[in-house]
Amino acid sequence: MPTDHGDRLRPRKRFGQHFLHDRGVIARIVESVRIGSEETLVEIGPGRGALTTSLLARCRLLHLVELDRDLARILDESYDDESRVTVHQQDVLTFDFRALALSAGG
Repeated sequence: MPTDHGDRLRPRKRFGQHFLHDRGVIARIVESVRIGSEETLVEIGPGRGALTTSLLARCRLLHLVELDRDLARILDESYDDESRVTVHQQDVLTFDFRALALSAGG
């Protein structure tokens, strides 16, 4: 479950970060995700994790790909007790989606 680190973290311009906070927008995004409860989902740039818990409720496994090492560390700590979440601190442009799909049996 996410911890409250949000007040300490500010978006970094060099990463082009913008953090979601509008609950209505978050709800509409999550509702638009068409995924089965037995599927694996990849969240790219989860930031503070505004969507993460809601997305996790809709899938079997959730992989978070976050470039910012501070955010990745916080996400890793926040979801440490959640075996269905894996945090990857990496640039999504170099992330090996093929290897992830193969490891998931796809």
